[in-house]
This record gives sequence, structure tokens and C-alpha cells, in this order.
Amino acid sequence: MKLKLLLSYVLLVLIGVACFYPALWTVLSSLREGNSLFSDHFWPQQWTLDHYRELFLNNRTDRSIPYVTWYLNTLKVSTTSMVLGTLIQLLTAYAFSRFRFKGRKNMLTVVLILGMFPGFLSLIATFVILNTLNLLDTQWALILVYSAGAALGMFVAKGFFDTIPRSLEEAARIDGASHMKIFTTIILPLSRPIITYISLTTFAGAWVDFIFARMILRTPENWTLAVGLWNLIDSYNSTEFTLFAAGCVLIAIPITALFMYTQRFLIEGLTAGASKG
Repeated sequence: MKLKLLLSYVLLVLIGVACFYPALWTVLSSLREGNSLFSDHFWPQQWTLDHYRELFLNNRTDRSIPYVTWYLNTLKVSTTSMVLGTLIQLLTAYAFSRFRFKGRKNMLTVVLILGMFPGFLSLIATFVILNTLNLLDTQWALILVYSAGAALGMFVAKGFFDTIPRSLEEAARIDGASHMKIFTTIILPLSRPIITYISLTTFAGAWVDFIFARMILRTPENWTLAVGLWNLIDSYNSTEFTLFAAGCVLIAIPITALFMYTQRFLIEGLTAGASKG
């Protein structure tokens, strides 16, 4: 038993190092002078914040870097997608959890099967649809796809709703409450853990997405952070690696802070949603 416990701790330490080292390397690279990807020293010999200033001051003469515009674009897309996607997931999960209608099991099966396929398999079809709707190179194209695609992950929310006693709804229905009234005044206040969970996962998915944003967005003014930073190093003669590292650090700060602040609700929502009910 002691040997197994020791091996488990050693494995956890190795996993922690493997996860922590790239993040630490990126932070240190953003504080290192110059623009080289590699260095003879792990710790910077001279520390500097010039790369962070360069992102915001945009005083370069050779290349324009609208980092603030990219940041605001990403924040707009992620926040709007989070609100719409969370609402869609909650309504969809509540309908499947509480109502019994013809074709319900078949629809659940279809949603489950579609959720097993990687999202990039639908890139061409999505591109054609957006091109038909004249939505290419617009942030609303990203928002619509992120929000609609969030419904495929509603099973965790459905599992959470299954754990809420039906007696609460029956009592409210006796008092004359409608389904929407029950949903907004009874279900939602009891669902704060799962709301937090699906909100943050939807926000994080939109915040870090690159493949779909790269395909849809064409002009630099509409780019998100992932596309914009990729463009900094998208050439064989690019030497913007430390600047790229600084941009990555600033990307990670808000999402890390959100996950740390809502960690308790995330765990509660994930474990409760995993219950069969």
C-alpha cells in the first residue's frame, strides 16, 4: 500500500511538472530581453517588461499589432457566446429533463452521437452556410456557431436537472405557475453550480478557439487573440517569440482568475451533473 501511495504521488508530481513547466517557460520568455525562442539560461539574465508595453503602446514602425482590438474582439465573442450558449444549454437540458414527448430518446441519441464527432469535421459545411448568409469575416459568425454548438454539451446540465425534486415544480404548478415561471424562479436559483460550470466552459471554448476563427475571420481588425498572435509567428523569418509569449500570458490571466474564483462551483456542478438522478 505504501509503495502504491508513493508511486501515485510521484506520478502526480510528474504530471504537475509537465503541466506547470510550459506555463512557467512562457512567463519567463515574456520577461526576457530580445526576441529569441531559445536561451542558454532558463531564468532571464535581464528582466524587462518591454514586450508587454509593445503590445499596448503599438509604437512599432515595421508592423502594426492591434493587440487591444484583438483582445476586445475576443472578449466580445466569448462573452456573447457564453450568454447565448448557456441559455440554449439550460433550456434544452430542462426540456429533455422534465418533458416527455415523442421522439425524445431518439433526439437524445442523435445529440449524443453528434457530440462524439470533432467539431472541425463540420468546418466545410459551416463555411458554406455562413458564406450563403453573407456572414464571413464577421464576429457574429463565430458567436452563432459557438452558441449553437454549445447545445451538444447539455448532458451535464440535464443530469443536474434530473437531481432536482419534481415536488417543487408540482407545488408551484398547483399555485398556477407556468413552465417558464417555474424555470426562472425555482430551477435557475437552484442551478448556480451547473450554470457556473457551463458558462465557464462555453466562455473558455470561445476564448481559446483558433481553427474556426482562422477560417472565418480575414481582416486583422476582426481577428481574435488566437488568430492575431498566430499571425505574429506565421513565417519562417519571424522573430516575435518573446512578444508572442507576452501576449499568451495576458490571454491566460482572465480565464485563470475566473476558474480559480469559481472552482468550488465548478466541482459541484460537474459532480452533480454526472449523477444519473
